[in-house]
Amino acid sequence: MNDTREFSLPLRVYIEDTDAGGIVYYVNYLKYIERARTEFMRSLDMDRAAIFNNELMFVVSDVSVSYHRPAKLDDELEATAALASVGGASLKLRQCVRRGADLIAEAAVSLACVSPETLAPRRIPKEMLATLRAACDPHNPHNPLGE
Repeated sequence: MNDTREFSLPLRVYIEDTDAGGIVYYVNYLKYIERARTEFMRSLDMDRAAIFNNELMFVVSDVSVSYHRPAKLDDELEATAALASVGGASLKLRQCVRRGADLIAEAAVSLACVSPETLAPRRIPKEMLATLRAACDPHNPHNPLGE
């Protein structure tokens, strides 16, 4: 699914990403989706400085990955990120890695908002929460906005 709420980051598979057979090593998909998620947040003006200025951090609290096809050395890929739901102190994202129309891997990622000092959960600031909710995928049945 490619709607306007899905962020996409182009990637290329380098030799450092692969095993001896030229296939992307499974853990590297987590790196790909992390990069897409970081750039997605940056596109919402939530880069590292903005997050730390609000005295918070987002940490991965859960991730589930399904692998569908292998990616290989020199493949051109895209890693995507789309918000599935936004809570007062948490986010859920749908993330994919694709090669053209082929779905390579998909992930469900949950993030928790925490204090950087104590790592205790904390609420997302109101302005940031409004931005995140506005960016939430309106086609997702779990969208808290019900759009």
